[in-house]
Amino acid sequence: MTASPPQTQTRTARAPLATPLFRALWIATIVSNIGTWMNDVGASWLMTSLSPSPLWVAMVQAATTLPMFLFALPGGALADVVDRRKLLLASQVLILLGAAGLATSTALGQTTPLVLLSLTAVMGLGAALSAPAFQAIVPELVEKPALADAIALNSLGVNIARAIGPALGGVIVALAGPVAVFSLNAVSILAVLGVLYAWRRQPTVGTLPSEHFFGALKAGYRYARHAPALQLVLIRSIAFFLFSSALWALLPLVGRRELGLDAAGYGALLGCMGLGAVGGAVVLAKVRKRVSANTLSIVASLLFAAATFALAHAGSAWIAGLVMVVAGLAWITMLSGLNVAAQMAVPAWVKARALAVYLLVFQGAMTAGSLIWGTLASRTDIATALTVAAVALAVMTAVALRFRLPAANAVDLTPSGHWAEPAIAGPHAADRGPVMIQVEYHVAPADVPAFAKALHGFKSIRKRDGALTWHVFEDSEQPGLVVETFVVASWLEHLRQHERATHDDRLNQEALHRFHIGDEPPKVRHLIAPSLG
Repeated sequence: MTASPPQTQTRTARAPLATPLFRALWIATIVSNIGTWMNDVGASWLMTSLSPSPLWVAMVQAATTLPMFLFALPGGALADVVDRRKLLLASQVLILLGAAGLATSTALGQTTPLVLLSLTAVMGLGAALSAPAFQAIVPELVEKPALADAIALNSLGVNIARAIGPALGGVIVALAGPVAVFSLNAVSILAVLGVLYAWRRQPTVGTLPSEHFFGALKAGYRYARHAPALQLVLIRSIAFFLFSSALWALLPLVGRRELGLDAAGYGALLGCMGLGAVGGAVVLAKVRKRVSANTLSIVASLLFAAATFALAHAGSAWIAGLVMVVAGLAWITMLSGLNVAAQMAVPAWVKARALAVYLLVFQGAMTAGSLIWGTLASRTDIATALTVAAVALAVMTAVALRFRLPAANAVDLTPSGHWAEPAIAGPHAADRGPVMIQVEYHVAPADVPAFAKALHGFKSIRKRDGALTWHVFEDSEQPGLVVETFVVASWLEHLRQHERATHDDRLNQEALHRFHIGDEPPKVRHLIAPSLG
């Protein structure tokens, strides 16, 4: 099975569904996510029967998100250095084993709180290994003009599942018990496995060798550390998810203790949130063309805070259901905005690793928040924990005033190939190094301060793409001769820097070179450490 990207340049919200592979995978993931949501309802409800402690119930959410926090970055590194299709197949098999194990242990009456948390964590591990790859393959399935719509459709698919899965899971738990939903979850995973098995992914052919796993890990961390656009998304994610996690972690207890609902009623509550998210996703496609991403994120954060506060004081299931519709609308708006911003903030060569960092922060904040709010609810009560979280979330919305989400397609991060091919005399080994690169600029002496300020903007770019150190100097004997130096680990790493240069980098470089005087371009030297052997 191969992708057939849409041919027109004008894209609509449905354009990605014209691609057969994207459409098949989208439908299969909806089926699988319905199974996941049914499983989550069964696990949370089962834990309320196994242990009445709010902390134990909140730890079901933590067991789902903690593996993402621990293994998302390794999963992203793997997705950037191995065949993503094979990685997805292996991770889905791991999820299948966890789901089947939980169904079997529960059917045999052997599921204890620790067994439930352990097998939930196994499924979380599979999700952690697959999530970066699933997000990173989206640009492979659709053309760039349709990317934002494809991301929004993926979010819509998740929330269609959220609307159906919990309600269906609650009914099934009420009629047949948790074993039934655990078993159906295992079966639902087969849909994704089938599509992935049929996909004949075209391998990416590069001129350079693939990165090694640990080197890829370092490169992903380095990129995240020196990419301001990605850091902005991470800061906004922490500010939202750390406090919004309270609603997710404590909702089972609100349903069972405060509202007196059975499993079907609890599933209906989650279904209301899914319906709100589906409605929000449909409206969002039109609204985001007129309203900035940052404004939408502020409104969404405040709406979710209000919903969390209202849930703490809801006196009936009907009021709680309406509150959850609002929460779903706010959740999809915020999640879609952050997902699009994270996708657009990184180039293809590091996309899975960068998205893994985003998922790591997302799930880490959800895990920490679940434990915090579960502990607070244990020491006070559920209403107090939700109220504190709601007020804190409203206050933290102020970070959006300083760390604004950028508009989609604000920069062009596709490879530009504008760096000249480096010259080298004689044979050389790709792993020789370290390598020092020197770039000599001739600038009018009066312009040196302004030039140096502009040049310092390249420090993060050089380090982001592989530089270990970066410095700038002015010649003491020749005013206006400014030398930029940076060091990379090896000649191969420097060649990778050439491949990683983007069109946005080219525009910045052209602006910088306007300071350079003379007929010749800036002179570049490559200094390789001599071999001692």
